[in-house]
Amino acid sequence: MQTDSKGDPMTTNCFRHISRRTVLRGAGVALALPFLEAMLPKLQSAPSTFKPWEKSNVGPVPRMIFCYVPNGVNILDWVPRDSGDNYTLSPTLSVLKEFRKDFSVLSGLGHPSSQGGHSGADTWLTGANLKSKAGSDYANTLSADQVAAKVHGQKTRFPSLQFSDMSGTGSAGHSHTLSFDMNGTPLPAENSPKRIFERLFVPENAKDRAAEVKRHEENRSILDAVAGETNSLNRKLGKSDQAKLKEYLESVRAIEKQVERLQSWVDIPKQKVPETGLQLASKPGDGHDRPMWVDVMLELAYLAFVTDATRVITFEWSREAGGFGGGGENHHELSHHGGDSGMLSKLASIDKFHLSRLGKFLGMLKTTSEADSNVLARTLVLYGSGMNSGAGGEHSPKNLPLLVAGGHGLGMKLGKHIAHNPDKSPPLCNVLLTLLQKAGLETSSFGDSTGTFGGLV
Repeated sequence: MQTDSKGDPMTTNCFRHISRRTVLRGAGVALALPFLEAMLPKLQSAPSTFKPWEKSNVGPVPRMIFCYVPNGVNILDWVPRDSGDNYTLSPTLSVLKEFRKDFSVLSGLGHPSSQGGHSGADTWLTGANLKSKAGSDYANTLSADQVAAKVHGQKTRFPSLQFSDMSGTGSAGHSHTLSFDMNGTPLPAENSPKRIFERLFVPENAKDRAAEVKRHEENRSILDAVAGETNSLNRKLGKSDQAKLKEYLESVRAIEKQVERLQSWVDIPKQKVPETGLQLASKPGDGHDRPMWVDVMLELAYLAFVTDATRVITFEWSREAGGFGGGGENHHELSHHGGDSGMLSKLASIDKFHLSRLGKFLGMLKTTSEADSNVLARTLVLYGSGMNSGAGGEHSPKNLPLLVAGGHGLGMKLGKHIAHNPDKSPPLCNVLLTLLQKAGLETSSFGDSTGTFGGLV
């Protein structure tokens, strides 16, 4: 029998869940029951008991994680009233008061080319105009995380990881991923904690490795055969089709390189990591599992970093026009608040719930030592949304809710509210460029950037 923290029997959990419509019947009489604990929805997972490591087992390396929340925020309770080093934390951001010196709030920024609305996740890390290509309804570009992955991914088993609450790529304008390759093609995300853990840390046996080698060899032979046909085909095409074929071949070459690097890792053992405390059964689509699922996904990101399985992660906490609050609230519905004070209050509660999970993640990174500091000191965190639900529920690409955390050891200057006029602000790509440079990339531009972002460096 299970016992509680005092050692007493936990009798209520021994009973099966019953419907609220249950009645007692007898002799032609139906008697309605009062509300009972057994009528509460049964949680699929328990709260996290995961404990961060005392020390990272890899050398000091730069890392990046991009955390996206959909549907905007209650911007009225999010943006601080004053700016600078001595700003006053807003009601929402006060959830992170413990980490005040470890993050900066950015207000007024946006993507000038973005159409806003629920396509915000598609453009958050690209800054693209999705309608820029004539004759096409959707045309994205390379995302910032993949610029970093091209460099840092050469040294890790996984160039980058894509997490989301829905697996795959989704649909144009409602992507399940924040990551896009050089041709603007979405990279599929994973939403199952168990599958992510197995991919990262469960070792393959000899039979599995042999099968993996065979798959790589088959893929390579197919790619070689495709490449052999392209020259003759190219001579028969017009300029437009030649451009499309060129994009296709670039994707093929990228896959070839990926196959080559995967082959090189087949015989290198994965790091052994216990499942202790990880709620791997948490369901992303279950509103009651929501807190546990967000926690375990961030715990897996933490483990991927401290084992150097990857140095680049994107995490779309929910796809746009979806998502739950900490108590299962309909996040999307509340984003269309129309200025209603009650709905705004509920939206602010969801915002605080999200930031409480972020705070827990920052705490894990900060309490884990690495070299002369801690893991947070060399981890760049961008958190926010690609749309602003505004004071009246409008879905704007301006004045996006954003904060940057971590990276003290990489030269980041934090602890501020950096405010800009939404109509005269530098593009968000300036922030992305700054983060890329602080992660060690030698690049002078990204997207529609006009330079680095003042105040962070």
